[in-house]
Amino acid sequence: MLAVIRLIFILRTFIFISAEKVFHSRDHSDAMTDIRQAELITDTDTAQRFLSKYGFIKAADGDDPQIPADETELSLSLDLQEGGTVSRSSSPDLRFVSALKEFQRVSGLPVTGVFDDATKAAMNKPRCGVADQDEELESTEQELNETAESNSTTTHNHTHAAVNASDAANNTEPHVRKQRHLAVLLRSRRRRDASEWKGHMAFSKSLLKWRLMGEGYSSQLSIDEQKYIFRLAFRMWSEVSPLQFVEDVDSPLEDIDIRLGFGTGQFNINSIKIRDLAFFFKAKVNERPLGSSLNPLLPPAGRHLGCSQRFDGAGREFAHAWFLGDIHFDDDEHFTVPNTGSGISLLKVAVHEIGHVLGLPHIYRSGSIMQPSYLPQDAGFEIDWMDRKSIQSLYGVCKGRFSTAFDWIRKEQTAYGEVVVRFNTYFMRDGWYWLYENRNNRTRYGDPVAVQVGWHGLPSSGVDAYVHVWNRKTDAVYFFKGVQYWRYDSENDQVFTEDSDGLSYPRLISEGFPGVSGPVDTAYYDRRDAHIYFFKGSQVFRFDVRMNRLASSSPQKLTEVFPAVVPGNHPLGNLDAAYFSYSHNTVFLLKGSWFWRMVSGRDRRRSASLPPNGLMPRRDVEQQWFDICDVHSSSLRTARR
Repeated sequence: MLAVIRLIFILRTFIFISAEKVFHSRDHSDAMTDIRQAELITDTDTAQRFLSKYGFIKAADGDDPQIPADETELSLSLDLQEGGTVSRSSSPDLRFVSALKEFQRVSGLPVTGVFDDATKAAMNKPRCGVADQDEELESTEQELNETAESNSTTTHNHTHAAVNASDAANNTEPHVRKQRHLAVLLRSRRRRDASEWKGHMAFSKSLLKWRLMGEGYSSQLSIDEQKYIFRLAFRMWSEVSPLQFVEDVDSPLEDIDIRLGFGTGQFNINSIKIRDLAFFFKAKVNERPLGSSLNPLLPPAGRHLGCSQRFDGAGREFAHAWFLGDIHFDDDEHFTVPNTGSGISLLKVAVHEIGHVLGLPHIYRSGSIMQPSYLPQDAGFEIDWMDRKSIQSLYGVCKGRFSTAFDWIRKEQTAYGEVVVRFNTYFMRDGWYWLYENRNNRTRYGDPVAVQVGWHGLPSSGVDAYVHVWNRKTDAVYFFKGVQYWRYDSENDQVFTEDSDGLSYPRLISEGFPGVSGPVDTAYYDRRDAHIYFFKGSQVFRFDVRMNRLASSSPQKLTEVFPAVVPGNHPLGNLDAAYFSYSHNTVFLLKGSWFWRMVSGRDRRRSASLPPNGLMPRRDVEQQWFDICDVHSSSLRTARR
C-alpha cells in the first residue's frame, strides 16, 4: 500500500510540473525542442533500415521474421541505436546495392549504387510513411482480393465477421473482444466497399464518409482548424474526380470509410486521464506490464490510435495511410494552417495521404502531390494534370448536364490605362458555376461557387440561358430564368434594377422580346445575322434585335435550322445549353452528357459540301471540357483562405 501511495505522489508531481509549457513565440515553435527527433540516415546501417522500411529491400526466404510489434514495444520502449561502424562484411550486400540504385533512380539522382552525400540528403528529406515500392500495395490487394464477389455478398461478409468475433470471444478479455470484433467488421466493410481497377484498389462507391477521431485530435491546432483543413483536402480531390466526401460524426465506426487522427511515436504520461490511473496502479500492484493485453487502456510505448506502426519523431515521417482505410499524422511535427509561412502545411500532407487512401501509390514526378518526399510548405499547390489523370484512371471522369454555358465578355483597364476586352467561359448547373480556363483545359481551382456569390442579383438556383447582344450599336447582356429575364451590368458585376433606358428588372420575356414567351430551354446571339436564337422543345425562334421582332420564318424545327451532318445524329430538341465559344469560334449545342458542334467557317472552306449550321456528330462533353466536377453540399462552402 505504501508503494502505491508513493507512486501516486510521484505521478501527481510529474503531471503537475510538466502540464504547462512555457513558450515565447505565438506559434509555440520554441516549445517543441523537447520533442523526440527522427533518426537521421548517417551510414549504411541506417540507410539499409530506411530502404527496408520503404519497400526497396524485399524480405527474402530465410530472413529472420519480424518480431511482433506487441512484443518489441514493451521491451524496447526506447530505440537502441548503435553508432556508425564499418560494414560487417568485406563486400557490399548485393540486395543493398540494388535497392540503393533503385532509390537513386526514382529520386532523380545519379545511379551509382554508392551511398554518397546526395543519396544521404535525399533519404533525410521529409516524406510520407507509406512504402515507395509495391509490396505493401500487393499485400493490401491480396488481403482484399475477395472484393469482387463480396460486393454482391454483403450479408455473407457480415455473417463471417460475426463468426470470427464469436471465436475470438472465447479466449479474450471483454475490451480485447470489442476491439477485435470492430477490426473484423472494418475489414469486412472494406472488402464490401472495395473494387479492383487496373491492379490497384479503389472504393466501389462515389460518396465516402470521413471522421476525425475524437481520441486523435492534434495538440497544436484547434479542432475547428483541423476539420477545416481536412474538409478542404477532401474537396480538392472531389474537384477533380467523381468522388464526393462528407464528414460523418454519427454513424457507427465500421460504416466510416476514412478515419483520420493524430498520434506520436512515444508514450506520454500527460495524456493519461485521471480515471485511468486506477488501472495503472492495479498493473503495478499485480506486476502486469503497462500496455499489455491485460491493461490495454494504457497504450504501449509508441502506439497511436491502435496502430501497429510507430512514428519516428519530428523531422522526417509526417504521416502514414492505408489503401481504403485510415490516415495517421505525427503530432510531433509542427503542423500549421495553410499559408502560414512556417512549419508543415497540414493541408498538403493531408491531400497526399488521402491520395493513398483512394488508391494512388507514390508517383516519382516533379510537381506530383504523390511524390514520397514533399516540401512542407508550398503555397498555392494544386492537384496537377497528371495526378488528375491518375485518380480518374481509378474512378472515371466527371459527368453531368448543364443549365447553361457561355463566354462572359467585359472591358478591363490595364495598369497602363489601356482598355482591353477579355472573356471567360462559365458553366452553370443547380445554382453553382465553374469558370473554365480554356488555355489550361481545366476549371478554375476552387470551383464550383454559388451563383448568388459570383453573379450578384441573379436567381440563386441558376439560369436557363445567357445572351450577349454585341454589335456596333449595342452591348447588352441578358440572363433568362422561367418567364423572366434580367439585364446584367458587366462593368459593376451585378444585375440592373433599372437600365439607362429606364427599364426595370426582372422583366417578362414576352415584354422584352415580342413573340417569345417563357420559359425557354436555352438561347444564344449570332453575330453573323444579328439574331437571337431561342430554343423551346424541338423549335427554334429567331429574334431580329434590330427590328425587335421575330423573323418571318419563325418558329422553325431545330432539325431544319441546324441539320445533321451525319443522318440521325442530332439532339432533336429539349436542349440544355446553346453556347457560342470565342475560343473555338463556333456554336455548341449541349444535351445531357453530349454536345454537337456546329460546322464552322473553316470546316466549310475545307469541305464545301457541309451544310450551313450543320451539326457534326455528337461527342461526350467531358472529352471537350475537362474536370467540371460536383462537390458534396457540405464542402461547397469550404473555400481556400
